[in-house]
Amino acid sequence: MSDVKSARPLSPHLSIYRFSPTMAMSIVHRITGGALYVGTLLLVWWLVAAASGPDAFSTASAVFGSFIGQLVLFGYTWALVHHMLGGLRHFAWDMGHADSKETSTKLAVATLVGSVTITVVLWLGILIFG
Repeated sequence: MSDVKSARPLSPHLSIYRFSPTMAMSIVHRITGGALYVGTLLLVWWLVAAASGPDAFSTASAVFGSFIGQLVLFGYTWALVHHMLGGLRHFAWDMGHADSKETSTKLAVATLVGSVTITVVLWLGILIFG
């Protein structure tokens, strides 16, 4: 190994970055991707229970109908909507649109606000129209 120091700068570390909405939505996009994996396994369980007979379906329906089950379903709905909106945001960037710093920050905030709004509207629709 050489004792000569390289003239190249060191890689930037997270401590020099200022936390931004775009960074937060990137992290949340990855988390919602993982949550969708788990939620889809629950969806498969429900479908298998429906195909297995009334007893299995009754058990799955009781789990999903409980308060905790409803919270999980609400979270799954939000994760699905948020991940979809994040994917559309990335698609716009891939097409060369909305990639300025200001616009990407606004889109990051819009992704969060939009996903919460759409999820609440969907669930209100389910509660009202049943």
